[in-house]
Amino acid sequence: MNYVKLILLGLVALVAAIGANWARDLAYQVHALLVMVVAFGMFIWVLRGTDEPVEPAPPSTTYFDGVIRAGVIATAFWGIAGFLVGSFIAFQLAFPELNFDWGQPFTNFGRLRPLHTSAVIFAFGGNALIATSFYVVQRTSAVRLWGGKTAWFVFWGYQLFIVLAATGYLLGATQSKEYAEPEWYVDIWLTIVWVTYLAVYLGTIINRREKHIYVANWFFLSFIITVAMLHLVNNLSIPVSIWGSKSVQIFSGVQDAMTQWWYGHNAVGFFLTAGFLGMMYYFVPKQAQRPVYSYKLSIVHFWALIFLYIWAGPHHLHYTALPDWASTLGMVFSIILWMPSWGGMINGLMTLQGAWDKLRTDPIMRMFVLSLGFYGMSTFEGPMMSIRAVNSLSHYTDWTIGHVHSGALGWNGMITFACLYYMTPRLWGREKMHSMAAISWHFWLATLGIVLYAASMWVTGIMEGLMWREVDDQGFLVNAFADTVSAKLPMYIVRGTGGILFLSGALVMCWNMWMTIRGGAPATAVVPNSTPAE
Repeated sequence: MNYVKLILLGLVALVAAIGANWARDLAYQVHALLVMVVAFGMFIWVLRGTDEPVEPAPPSTTYFDGVIRAGVIATAFWGIAGFLVGSFIAFQLAFPELNFDWGQPFTNFGRLRPLHTSAVIFAFGGNALIATSFYVVQRTSAVRLWGGKTAWFVFWGYQLFIVLAATGYLLGATQSKEYAEPEWYVDIWLTIVWVTYLAVYLGTIINRREKHIYVANWFFLSFIITVAMLHLVNNLSIPVSIWGSKSVQIFSGVQDAMTQWWYGHNAVGFFLTAGFLGMMYYFVPKQAQRPVYSYKLSIVHFWALIFLYIWAGPHHLHYTALPDWASTLGMVFSIILWMPSWGGMINGLMTLQGAWDKLRTDPIMRMFVLSLGFYGMSTFEGPMMSIRAVNSLSHYTDWTIGHVHSGALGWNGMITFACLYYMTPRLWGREKMHSMAAISWHFWLATLGIVLYAASMWVTGIMEGLMWREVDDQGFLVNAFADTVSAKLPMYIVRGTGGILFLSGALVMCWNMWMTIRGGAPATAVVPNSTPAE
């Protein structure tokens, strides 16, 4: 079997070498060399293991947590990278001279912005989702991950995708879409990794010892399946050549816009909402040591969210070439979506019934509660902004940026931090985190950062929209576009300051995680909990 692996890896290296020789663009050459390096590393790794005895399989009662530990570390690493780039590009907007000229626009805002969004969504958020889903599915199914070491392929394959996509953005190789999708060969690789992820997750559920499938697994599974569908349809393209990164998009015009926002809004709906609700439904009850407030409500929340979210994308295309009926349909479903979203928020918050005193003493619980508060606020603000009359003021302004980041930093960021604090001592066999005071510092730094960021963008966004529509008594526009840019400068500096505070809190978390992993008192007895959190 090892010889087969060696042959396959050799073929991969050969194909990569041929690609490097024939490539006509820098991005493709760099990616071909990266694949060669990875293939060579795998070749050496397999070669070293050819004569080693096969270790006996661990007992079925122990969980496959090695890949989760790696995922926790990767989540923290990519979070710092994404927050750092985000803070830098925030100040680039305030001070354009920070767009340095290196002869190539590698560090310009246009290259760094997609790098930032992909780093925080798909690298930080994606690794958090993979790690927590693997953690939850084992403990609610009372079995190890299906597929043996296949989970390691998912982890390392996903890291390779992140590196290929990130370097592609810096080198200018994207599909030129709103979300700056990586090019065709990176999409194919991600498809392979994602289908493997689905197989591992679904196989674990099928092999479960618990008859009941806990609700968190439904949310995780819906996220995995729907993201696969979104990725495949949105990235349909025809390569110009197999020796280059360029491709031709199948969809064009308003059809491409509709497909793009069907993808874009449902990436929010399933990657940044459904998956993270899977975290909420497991980790909040565990941290609170209370059952879910209403299991029936969680089921209603799931099915309503799954049915409604998929229709909401067209509300991004008000006042465009998209037919009015389509954008109105998106608006209506967005407004209806407010109800199940708040049902989920209420379910999470009411789980603390009888345990509200934990907010005084447990900073991790405070993070969970704050994340639910931001989830509720964002899922109210989003439907409100989808209303055509409101959208006429908010669209193309920084109000949208404030809305997105209040949700991303407040909901996704805070719940991820709380989950990392929950998992780290348990995965490394510690009694607790190294410093609970440092968690409190992180909480307040992050909270203040989010407030400064979101509030500044709300203020400047509404100001921007009002300035754009201000007319004199003759009906002529009063303000030029440059006037709005100049007026926004103070708020842009506040926004950058908020980003620095949020980054500082994440750095405190990384120090705390490092100190917990390398030292601290081992737990006297680490007994895996295999019962659902209900």
